Amino acid sequence: MMHDFVLVTDSTADLPAEMISQYHIVILPLEFTIGEATYHDYPDQREFPLSQFYALLRNGSQSKTAQVSYHVFEQTFEEILKNGQDILYIGFSSALSGTYNTACIVAEDLKSKYPQQKILVVDSLCASLGQGLFVYQIARQREKGASLEEAYQWAMDNRLHVCHWFTVDDLSHLKRGGRISSAAALVGTALQIKPVLHVDNEGRLIPMEKIRGRAHSLSALVDKMAQTAIDPKNQVIFISHGDCLDDAQGVAQLVKERFDVAEVVINYIGPVIGTHSGPGTVALFFMGNNR
Repeated sequence: MMHDFVLVTDSTADLPAEMISQYHIVILPLEFTIGEATYHDYPDQREFPLSQFYALLRNGSQSKTAQVSYHVFEQTFEEILKNGQDILYIGFSSALSGTYNTACIVAEDLKSKYPQQKILVVDSLCASLGQGLFVYQIARQREKGASLEEAYQWAMDNRLHVCHWFTVDDLSHLKRGGRISSAAALVGTALQIKPVLHVDNEGRLIPMEKIRGRAHSLSALVDKMAQTAIDPKNQVIFISHGDCLDDAQGVAQLVKERFDVAEVVINYIGPVIGTHSGPGTVALFFMGNNR
């Protein structure tokens, strides 16, 4: 199916493979290294099953991640431009990765080579399935007939309405990433403290509350949705999880009961985000008045 422009994003959007296919979205895979080998983060898990990835994390293995390279951006963008199509690229939050900045450099470098085509670049200020929700909404705009410029403007006008709320089960991964101190991780683990975090207006990961107990932390996500969600009954709500499907489904059930939501999309947190959030993470994403 041909569109006026091609929608491109990163694998950090954690979108289900079937949705990527349905909406004709091009995914740029980031990389992760676990053990001695490096893999690409493909949404269909062709190189590394996510259940295996999280099992390794639970057993003490550590993973490292790498952003999309200049060469991969250049190769992907050129294939599209050579086909005579424009590009709308939606990047992983610039506060969390250098991927967006690389895209900007490549887009600028290709201008003179393809003067008839356009590459518009958006810093989503989003992460995980929050980025996925944002890209899904833009894809819906394109399906309704939005032009490249109209879709770009919609993205810029609405990116701060994508709300991210999540909680983690294992504090060690936040400690390793510098999100909390070693002392806070030690005390929090002993007291069964489960932090509730969100992504702020600058695209940064920010701890917001300390909740005691897993069940309370999961219900707190739904409480946050109640405070800012716009017409939740008529939204498609996205939930991602770090290999804890039962907990994600529990949050989905709470959302359906509380807001009469008809559709909830649930998917894994991919290995790039999962490296930093760890097993047992549950995240809730929706459109709200503000973050």
